[in-house]
Amino acid sequence: MFGTRRLFAALTAVAALTAVTAAGVEEADAATGRSPLVSRGSRAHATPPANTGALSVLNPRGTMFGPASVWRQDVRTAPLHANSAAMVANVAKQVADHYGGVAAFNAHQYGTSVYTVPANTPKVDVQWNNCFKWNWTPTGLLGPGGQFSQVPIPANAIPAAGTDKQITIYSPETDQLWELWIAEKVDGRWRACWGGRIDRVSTNPGYFLGGFGVSASGLALAGGVIGIKDVQSGSIDHAMQLQLLEAAQWNNFSWPAQRSDGNGKTADAVPEGTRLRLDPALDVESLPLHPIAKMVARAAQKYGFIVTDRSGAVAVVAEAPGAAIQATGVDPWKKLTGGTPDYAVMKGFPWDRLQALPKDWGKPANAPR
Repeated sequence: MFGTRRLFAALTAVAALTAVTAAGVEEADAATGRSPLVSRGSRAHATPPANTGALSVLNPRGTMFGPASVWRQDVRTAPLHANSAAMVANVAKQVADHYGGVAAFNAHQYGTSVYTVPANTPKVDVQWNNCFKWNWTPTGLLGPGGQFSQVPIPANAIPAAGTDKQITIYSPETDQLWELWIAEKVDGRWRACWGGRIDRVSTNPGYFLGGFGVSASGLALAGGVIGIKDVQSGSIDHAMQLQLLEAAQWNNFSWPAQRSDGNGKTADAVPEGTRLRLDPALDVESLPLHPIAKMVARAAQKYGFIVTDRSGAVAVVAEAPGAAIQATGVDPWKKLTGGTPDYAVMKGFPWDRLQALPKDWGKPANAPR
């Protein structure tokens, strides 16, 4: 279900992506009303060395993006959007009207498998499967220096479950990050429908440029995924990605988003890129929440959520456990959730106590958009 929605987002996004890479598309977008976007993705900490598949961990928790990135900003004292109350009511209603009023915790499906790879991981050129059936090849995707060229993807990597089949690969030695959408190994070769690469991750603001990347907003979802090590540590020390059923119309988005696949037309629809924080005055410890939901709530008070995509449900996204299961034979989420199913982890979360920050909050004067 989530994958179908995401595939639709990617298809509409790619139609407009032509505006970045080929002549004449601006006119086509104006004629069709479609947006210049792409698809979806995320992050984790598990890392099997290239030749053994053994799991290793780079950092105990957190994100690979630096302290100046959008994922690490403290939002507790930020001002509120003039329309905050109505925007929050919109989000809360999206939750209340679907799936018994509980937002999704996407760990076992529609998350992302993220591998932190050592320097000796063999590099391969990922094939583009052109699932969009274009009659042209996007500039900068393939060939020397291309987004899909020389990717250090482990030979035995496991994409996240679900039709999105997402993988994130992080190389600390080269300070690079790759995200792949609909990643598959076919006849011994890796291929993907879309994705991108970020160089100099440690100083990157936290998003892709040029129409690349896996999320519809262009944000590096690796920055906002809830990692297994985050939860094991008891603290999520970064902003979290939030996916909505409906976001504001695609041409209305907020920095740090670089684009959008939104289709909402009401004045209260939340633009992708919007930061939503949980009211810092709320006593989280007094709430009858699952322990993971309490961690999410505490992080939402300090770092907030960033709206990154549309999806089939309002959802937060967690690290897929496939790499850990492959390496250890144990699914770490089973212990961490205490047997609570993914769909119930966020039960009772106070969505109506969110607060929306102003459009483009925190945007530097020299930001690309």
